[in-house]
Amino acid sequence: MDLFPSLPLADWIERFVDWLTNADIIFDSIETLIAWILSALTTIMEIVPIPVVIIGIPLLTFFFAGRKIGLSLFVFLGLLLIDNLQFWDDMILMLSIVLAATFISILIGIPIGIWMSKSRMVEAIVKPILDFMQTLPQFVYLIPAVAFFGIGMVPGVIASIIFGMPPTIRLTNLGIREVSSEVTEAADAFGSTPAQKLYKVQLPMAKTTIMAGVNQTIMLSLSMVVIASMIGADGLGDVVYTAVGRNDVGSGFEAGIAIVIVAIILDRLTAGFQLRRKK
Repeated sequence: MDLFPSLPLADWIERFVDWLTNADIIFDSIETLIAWILSALTTIMEIVPIPVVIIGIPLLTFFFAGRKIGLSLFVFLGLLLIDNLQFWDDMILMLSIVLAATFISILIGIPIGIWMSKSRMVEAIVKPILDFMQTLPQFVYLIPAVAFFGIGMVPGVIASIIFGMPPTIRLTNLGIREVSSEVTEAADAFGSTPAQKLYKVQLPMAKTTIMAGVNQTIMLSLSMVVIASMIGADGLGDVVYTAVGRNDVGSGFEAGIAIVIVAIILDRLTAGFQLRRKK
């Protein structure tokens, strides 16, 4: 026998979601904007000839990731393998989701991180929300995404943003707070305004930490690729999801290898950018 009656939490949430769905104009505008970003990214990546990408990305990796010949050769062979397995178009669709989610996460996350670094009260409010966002099972993100945006690429981006944004916010806050107090006091002594101190002192000195957050956001967005395919997101994740449904081990393994190659390339490029900023 229960001592207290069961809370109708599910009913409350359903009513809240029903109330939010009345704001169609807001969600339609968000959906249109994200769809436009996805289309623009896909078009840009499709315009560039495949041979140019296969040669250009290893060169970028060489110059931005510590001039490591072995890594550049791995990237070159990895891109050749993706093209050979005929996953190029799927890779572009997957990258458009990851890059769109990362771009929006940075656009929203860095200002929130800056705001947190300037206010203890804001930090106390936002931190539990970030904890909730990071500990909630990934599949749960699909429910509001589908409820508000239907199925397709856009809800996949929304789910990736929610899951991937916290590291950018946390590390932006951390990076600015770690800037030496002597440096900020010197900026104040020279008569810097708060905006000048932020843009010319704190953000440049926190850039390495912020880029670490961006790197984690990219990796978390990639981890949502396969899960987002369950709600209609195209790309390599959809290939993996289809292979699981058909018990097609070979096809699933091929697509999984392609995702790993893309993840390594993105990780090394962003990590290499951090190292260049330290020098």
